[in-house]
Amino acid sequence: MSIESELHARSASACELCGASESLVAYSVPPVSDVTVDNSVLLCGECCGHLDMPSEQPQRWRCLGESMWSEVPAVQVLAWRVLDQLGQSEGWAQELLETLFLEDEVQTWAEAVQQAADAQVKHLDAHGAVLLAGNTVTLIKDLDVKGGGFTAKRGTVVKGIALVESNAEHIEGRVSGQRIVILTKFVKKSGQ
Repeated sequence: MSIESELHARSASACELCGASESLVAYSVPPVSDVTVDNSVLLCGECCGHLDMPSEQPQRWRCLGESMWSEVPAVQVLAWRVLDQLGQSEGWAQELLETLFLEDEVQTWAEAVQQAADAQVKHLDAHGAVLLAGNTVTLIKDLDVKGGGFTAKRGTVVKGIALVESNAEHIEGRVSGQRIVILTKFVKKSGQ
């Protein structure tokens, strides 16, 4: 039996977070070295699509008040992670989080990704938005390009940026045909 079949059997073909029965997919709860039924959950497309940014639709996560009591550790881990992120801005989420008890090894699993994220270098634009590799940014200041012999003008759009992993204040992008290093404090992420 495949992992997805086992997840359908375990969850009665319903999302293990919200109970929806449409667009179900198997999701492995990170960090995972080997995908198994025990470290995977069955999620609907909506839950899966909003796991990284639960604050975009905080009210949709009220379903966690029920699913956080699941006997499945992987479901408990996801519920804890979403509530932990929402708890900073949503009082109801903080209240649920305070009532959720996890076994020590499940708690360690729940916190593992947060610890890795905290250790990772985060690139933020001038307004505090997180920059990711491949994003498009706009320069908010004229910048003299040292060694390039030109000035990158304010309003210039830089597509497909690369992150300098060793320095959160530096990104790379192509301006006037040249690859240059740009300070993140002089850019804003497109769409802001």
